[in-house]
Amino acid sequence: MTDAAVTGSPAADAGRLPGRWSVWWLPRGLHPGAWWLWALGLATAASHTTNPLPLALLVAVAGLVVVRRRGDAPWALAFRMYVWLGVVIVAMRVVFRIVFGGGQGEHILVRLPEIPLPAWAAGIRLFGPVAVEQILGGFYDGLRLATMLICLGAANALANPKRLLKAVPGALYAVGTAVVVALSVAPQLVESVLRVRRARRLRGATGRGMRALRGIALPVLADALDRSLALAAAMDSRGYGRTGAVPAGQRTVTGALGLGGLVGVCAGTYGLLDTAAPGYLGLPMLLAGLTAAVTGMLLAGRRVRRSRYRPDRWRPAELIMAGCGVAAAALTMLAGSVDPELLYPPVSPLTWPQLTPLMLLAVGVAAAPAWLAPPPPPTARAGRPPAVDRPIPVTEVPADGGRAATATTPGDRP
Repeated sequence: MTDAAVTGSPAADAGRLPGRWSVWWLPRGLHPGAWWLWALGLATAASHTTNPLPLALLVAVAGLVVVRRRGDAPWALAFRMYVWLGVVIVAMRVVFRIVFGGGQGEHILVRLPEIPLPAWAAGIRLFGPVAVEQILGGFYDGLRLATMLICLGAANALANPKRLLKAVPGALYAVGTAVVVALSVAPQLVESVLRVRRARRLRGATGRGMRALRGIALPVLADALDRSLALAAAMDSRGYGRTGAVPAGQRTVTGALGLGGLVGVCAGTYGLLDTAAPGYLGLPMLLAGLTAAVTGMLLAGRRVRRSRYRPDRWRPAELIMAGCGVAAAALTMLAGSVDPELLYPPVSPLTWPQLTPLMLLAVGVAAAPAWLAPPPPPTARAGRPPAVDRPIPVTEVPADGGRAATATTPGDRP
């Protein structure tokens, strides 16, 4: 029996679908830019509201899409860590409101002793009465920030950072390399922790909590150092950061244009935001800075020579995924222009948050990639750990032609 005849397999499902749908539903990895545009659209939608109901729905949508469309690569395991980080952010915002926002509200829950402060700290209060309004205000603000972080964590779990580096323009290859390395830190850290914990269980270690921290932290730190050294050696062998073949004058001009462009953009943005600033410090300075920055990028890109093997192309599926994120952000902004008081529910007086049809439509559009995106390609057998965590068999053939002896090596075992 062939694999295509197995019931429920992606190949069998693709064979039963007619025409273009068979190509659409073939397992493949989407362009990482599509996943990031979708996630940025969700984060933009979350930034335009403090209503806990749509924020909770956006978190659920991000989790649903990650569960249905993530692969089993190392970076796909980091979404849980972003969720826990969001919980910590919400708790910290609530605690901050309790410590520094005492007495703001009519419904007092508890009265904490207030710590007196000197005269130069006027306007700041430590502890004091704790009201429901201030706790809800901290919860709303923390939930909005946590939702934005979780949406970006979903993109980090779905997008392949190596393919993202291939899509970076030539002028930004150095910056793109740094960004991709930074984004892959969290997934690699999660993978290292899981490998160390698995190795400890195999060795019979029973410590948990803080007692097991010492036995986990040191191997994880050593593994992170080994990965850093291997990455640095690989980048150096491929010529990253080498500018010996570029004339010194060209490097100076390119750097001056880039730095001057960034300064001009910052000054122009400040001039646009500050109404008391001179007129030349606004739009003219911003346009001049953008022109200098773009010119520097073009000159820098001309000296970068690189080839691409099978470059990633945007297909209809990528356009639909990116469009779902943009549409979710646009619908949320439209809902804010129609009913702004529902997107920012007041905490004084206390009101129950509500949902509007536009909010529900935005959430539904954001959840569409869970079914419209092609399934990820399988990279490991179900129910078995990845090959990097299994002993690697090594077969030794004796010189006298006798029976071969098979041994195992620890491979990447921590």
